[in-house]
Parts: sequence; C-alpha cells; structure tokens
Amino acid sequence: MPDITVGQRRWPVAMGTNLLDALNAQGLNVPYSCRAGSCHACLVHCLRGEPRDNQPEALEAGKRAEGWRLACQCQVVDDLCVAVFDPATDGLPAHVEACDWLSPDVLRLRLQPSRPLRYHAGQHMVLWTESGVARPYSLASLPQEDRFLEFHIDCRQPGAFVDIAKGLKAGAALRLGELRGGALRYDPGWQDSALWLLAAGTGLAPLYGILREALRQGHSGEIRLVHLAREQAQHYLASELKALAVHHPSVRIELVLPEAFSHALAALRPSSRQVHALVCGSPTSVEAYSKRLFLAGVPRNQVLADVFTGRETGVFHS
Repeated sequence: MPDITVGQRRWPVAMGTNLLDALNAQGLNVPYSCRAGSCHACLVHCLRGEPRDNQPEALEAGKRAEGWRLACQCQVVDDLCVAVFDPATDGLPAHVEACDWLSPDVLRLRLQPSRPLRYHAGQHMVLWTESGVARPYSLASLPQEDRFLEFHIDCRQPGAFVDIAKGLKAGAALRLGELRGGALRYDPGWQDSALWLLAAGTGLAPLYGILREALRQGHSGEIRLVHLAREQAQHYLASELKALAVHHPSVRIELVLPEAFSHALAALRPSSRQVHALVCGSPTSVEAYSKRLFLAGVPRNQVLADVFTGRETGVFHS
C-alpha cells in the first residue's frame, strides 16, 4: 500500500485511491467545487512521488513542471509527499476595492491585486478568504478597460464563502489562487460570424466580459445575448447591457423569464452555420441551451459551454 505524507503526518492508502478523497479523509479539507479538473480549487503540490494524473492537460505545462497537481484528477499509485495549497504563501494578496449589490441576490465584488495580473475575458479564479475558505468565480472584468478584478457572487443559497462575502467591506483582505482559462473565450477569427452569448443567472458574468471584449476588437457580425433570470429583478446588468445595445446597433439583448424560456429557445434559429455560441449557467440551463443549438444545426465545435455548480466546500488549515 502506498503512503501519503503531508507535513509531519504519514498514512497508508489503498492503491488507486483518489488523492482528493485521501487528503480530505484525514481532515485536511482541501477545497473543491467541480471535481472535473475545471475549477482548480483542489490544487496541491507534489514534493516527492508522482500520482497517476487522469487529466494532465488541465494544468499548464509550467505549473505541472513545478509539481502542482489537481487532487481530484489524481490517483495514488506510489508513495507521495504532498503540500496542500496555502493561500498565505502560495496565493496573491488582494484587497476589496468595492462591494455592492447588483440585485437582491447578486453581490458585485471588485478586487485590487497587489500586482497586475494578465488574464482574458472568460477566465475564472479561485478566491480565498483570510480565514481560508476557497471558492472559484468567473471574471466579469475586462483587462484592457478595468483596473480591478470583478466577480458576481450568487448569494441565493448560504455557503462558507458566500456568508463571508456578504460581510466584506472596502479594504478587506483576500487571497487570489489559481487563474484558469475555461471553455469560454473570444476568438478574433470570429469577427465576421454571428456571436450568441447564452446565459442564466450569474453565468452572465463571464459573458459580459466577452461581450465587451468582442466590441473592443471591433466584432462586425451580429451579437445576440440572452439572459435567463428567475424574476425581473435578477436581470442584474439590464441597464448596462441596454446601454451597450444603444451604442452598438449590432448587439441584441434579450432578457428572459422562466415562463418565456421555451419561446426564447425556439427563436434560436441561425440564418447560417457561421455562428459561434458561448453558453454559461446552471447545468439545467446549459443543457437546455445546448440541446436547442444542436437541434438548430449549430456545429458542436462552435458551441463552448461552462457549467456553474452549486457546490461549495473546503477550508484550509495550516
């Protein structure tokens, strides 16, 4: 049986045990959200030994070369010495620049990192509180235009991070973890094509950044943004989106409530196959959008989707 060592602790595990499960079974509370290699909340540093990595491409080459691994994607097949991600030493310091409510349930968090970050619209980042609670969130800001990092926090359900975020004030300290590029992005090669941005809830956050990035790059095709919300007040960027549409005639904004969602889906009929669709939101909404796009004949390789999970877990202990 292989052994795992973390600090002064050493224990045996069965061959092939999932590394995340092995660490958390010992009370180390490594955070995780998706368990699919996307959120990067479960980052650990392998100091000695090598686990079997089921998704090595999920980490960029430089990070892997340093020994970092995603615990949820690794199996223990040999003795390992591991250090869990410590936000106090491995994270980037940041402070809250502004914190305000965009709707009764959506909190806008603007952070100022201690040094400039290079990122692009559509990426997400793990945020750590000073007490060690971690949660990944998509960036809604645009690096070429915003001097802060913006995140939209869905506060409908209680959670370790959400409960702390509700009490944050300007000047409060946070730590920034892994910056991750998911499926969502804007490609300059799409400039002449139709661009459909299909969101539900705070799935609007990364698509808002991508919409502005497309406009910044002079996108010449039509841009259609559909936002599904539970009620009218949850269309939390309605005024900003409508203002963009006024200044950019190629932009079409559709704010949809549940009772009209079926009609909105049926109206997704591309005039040609030259359409690129970006989809973001809950598993149910992403599935509904994606199914409609498939039936409408949009090629699968022209549909990029990012699913938001409701899971929030993990507290770091030194």
